Amino acid sequence: MIEVHNIKKSFDGRVVIEDVSAVMKAGQCNLIIGSSGSGKTVLQKCIVGLFEPDDGEVLYSGQNFTTMNGVDKTNIRKEIGMLFQGSALFDSLNVEENIMFPLSMFTTDGHRKKLDRVNEVLDRVNLKDVNRKFPAELSGGMKKRVALARAIVLNPKYLFCDEPNSGLDPQTSLVIDKLIKEITIEFNMTTVVNTHDMNSVMEIGDYILYMYQGRKEWEGSKKDIIFSKNERLNSFIFASEFLQDAKDMRMLEMTGKIPSLRNMDDMMRKDGPSL
Repeated sequence: MIEVHNIKKSFDGRVVIEDVSAVMKAGQCNLIIGSSGSGKTVLQKCIVGLFEPDDGEVLYSGQNFTTMNGVDKTNIRKEIGMLFQGSALFDSLNVEENIMFPLSMFTTDGHRKKLDRVNEVLDRVNLKDVNRKFPAELSGGMKKRVALARAIVLNPKYLFCDEPNSGLDPQTSLVIDKLIKEITIEFNMTTVVNTHDMNSVMEIGDYILYMYQGRKEWEGSKKDIIFSKNERLNSFIFASEFLQDAKDMRMLEMTGKIPSLRNMDDMMRKDGPSL
């Protein structure tokens, strides 16, 4: 679990994060959303320790990360996996070498043991026979899966994902979302995702923090979004008339006022078309 208490961050006298608090639990996908300039990226960097907050604190499993000494912070960072927006694979290394890199940096394991672990995580992200391929030979979706394999190779307690679906088509994005969700539950990780992708919000948003102009504007789950009356949140999530209509239909479906599309489909198959 990660707890954020009253975080504040400024740059050159300009407040970017103002009094933000959140609790991000293990075994669930915790999403930070908001428009460009809302402060979500700065907040994530404060949580992971790339920025030092001006005020407030970040706790990892009850340990105060903001007041730790360098050695203790390094130990926490060893428990963190990171999936970068552009995958951040080393172009000069093949897939196997990219994934093995953290093992070589932070463990004293022999090559055979490291290779076995590389193959384990590749299998977990549904990639086989790609060990010797270089990043330039991979599709965008494959690069993301390799980057995800590298992020989990050290069995982290915490997984941070920065725009994991950036540059991917909708179908591939769903595959990546599903993988992140499955891995989060399987390994009981605390996963924190920065995203603009509204499909991700509605698919994997166990906890959602909506940032607006540096402040926490709203928090809740993907189900809570459907019934939210927060105008700023609604205009951000359901920006188009089509999406607003979809929200209205989902509200009716969830309150039982209309059957779900899946149930209607089942009824059609059972009864057959009317003549």
